[in-house]
Amino acid sequence: MQTDSTTYYPSLKAVQAAAERLKSVAVLTPLVQNLQYSKRFQANVLLKREDLQLVRSYKIRGAYNRISSLSANQMENGIVCASAGNHAQGVALSCKLLKIKGTIFMPSPTPNQKIEQVKMFGEEYTNIVLVGDTYDDAYHAAMLECERLNKTFIHPFNDKEVIEGQATIGLEILSQTDCPLDYVFVPVGGGGLASGLSTVFKQLSPNTKIIGVEPLGAPSMSTSIKNGHNTELKTIENFVDGAAVKKVGDRTFSICQSTLHDMITVPEGKICETILELYNKDAIVVEPAGALSIAALDFYADEIKGKNVVCVVSGSNNDITRTAEIKERALLYSNLKHYFIVKFPQRAGALKEFVAEILGPNDDITYFQYTKKTNRENGSAVVGIELKSAADLEPLMTKMKLKNFYGDYINDKPDLFQFLV
Repeated sequence: MQTDSTTYYPSLKAVQAAAERLKSVAVLTPLVQNLQYSKRFQANVLLKREDLQLVRSYKIRGAYNRISSLSANQMENGIVCASAGNHAQGVALSCKLLKIKGTIFMPSPTPNQKIEQVKMFGEEYTNIVLVGDTYDDAYHAAMLECERLNKTFIHPFNDKEVIEGQATIGLEILSQTDCPLDYVFVPVGGGGLASGLSTVFKQLSPNTKIIGVEPLGAPSMSTSIKNGHNTELKTIENFVDGAAVKKVGDRTFSICQSTLHDMITVPEGKICETILELYNKDAIVVEPAGALSIAALDFYADEIKGKNVVCVVSGSNNDITRTAEIKERALLYSNLKHYFIVKFPQRAGALKEFVAEILGPNDDITYFQYTKKTNRENGSAVVGIELKSAADLEPLMTKMKLKNFYGDYINDKPDLFQFLV
């Protein structure tokens, strides 16, 4: 494991060697123009489709490059990793292709779909150990295994060969277009992809601005760059699981600090909105981390107008059981879903009056929780209402207050919202 903080930068020679190793393993993923976003932002928006890798993310690049670089003795002893997602799948496939044994530690709550994917890619070459409740629990268990059995730990991002493997995406992008690239938007979790890609561009296309993108709920790289030192966050929002880490790598931080033009954060609701847009308009399935770079375009709309822009679509390992939550977060972000405490008079016809006289013609009740208490004049219900336009909210609240149905608005009260909804 390589964790010392140095001024290391991946050399072009090392990245080119990684590209040679990956020729028969990683797909040369397409770099294609997206008409929807090009028109919206009046720019030439190109998508680098790493979601089309065999393991449905770019992680195969770093994992295979690292594992294939091991000594014969290290391969014989076997490898260990900790991951709840894409890194585990990249490691599993690499073990099978190289025919070496690997143990993958995953948190116990990891969805079964992800566990089955790791089993499928690794087959008899990987052993999965479910331990603890979080990635940190799995990581500590993996490190104990390494020390006990003298195995090699395959870090998901803070490792030279992993960074060099991820950097091959930069070489590919530059070989796939003749036009000068003005911006590349890249998702940032631990920073392996961003540090590798940005170093390649700094050497081969120094005028291209590399923009790192993090979820608002897990701004570990943004915070570290702002503070001037690698900073561990106390808490993070885990929704964008492929890009949610409490602390980035020492190596990746030192690289990104000097090679990224900017680091920005994107609200989780905006990411969900982008996931649904990609599916509904382009039939592209992405995971939350895979939508990060595209979701960032709204926050750079003025700067990218008339420019050549690349967004790295990092992965598509999205669990279908999350669809309802993704839709809910997107509606809340776009101000189309609102929750109220509604005071209903405890008499026949009160609900009918609310529907007929309070709701607009396009308003839809999507959530309703009410218990009748006959010893009270009014009974409170928690009501979720979906609107067709954000502009419909004010008229709705005005009518509720005029007719004495209004109790409270709870979208902006997170503690109450989580308790009631």
